[in-house]
Amino acid sequence: MPSIANENSERMSLRVPATAKAKLLRAAALRNTDLTNFVTQSALREAEAIIEEAETIRVSKRDHLRILELLENPPKPNAKLRAAIAGLPDSL
Repeated sequence: MPSIANENSERMSLRVPATAKAKLLRAAALRNTDLTNFVTQSALREAEAIIEEAETIRVSKRDHLRILELLENPPKPNAKLRAAIAGLPDSL
């Protein structure tokens, strides 16, 4: 029966083909580090890049200027917005 992932664990087991492990070991040796450090650092770099990409919104210069304009001079609420606000609970 597979064990449940424990996020607090300092251990992580991976199954990789022998050819992949050999390549990782070679790369780690070329960086003068051990396999654990090499894999951890490489995975963390990739994770940081993925998180950064997911959490960053990129807009054109034109759109950036439009956003700033709307923040500085927001439009008056229209009927739909007023209706939505009226429908909110009083506790907000």
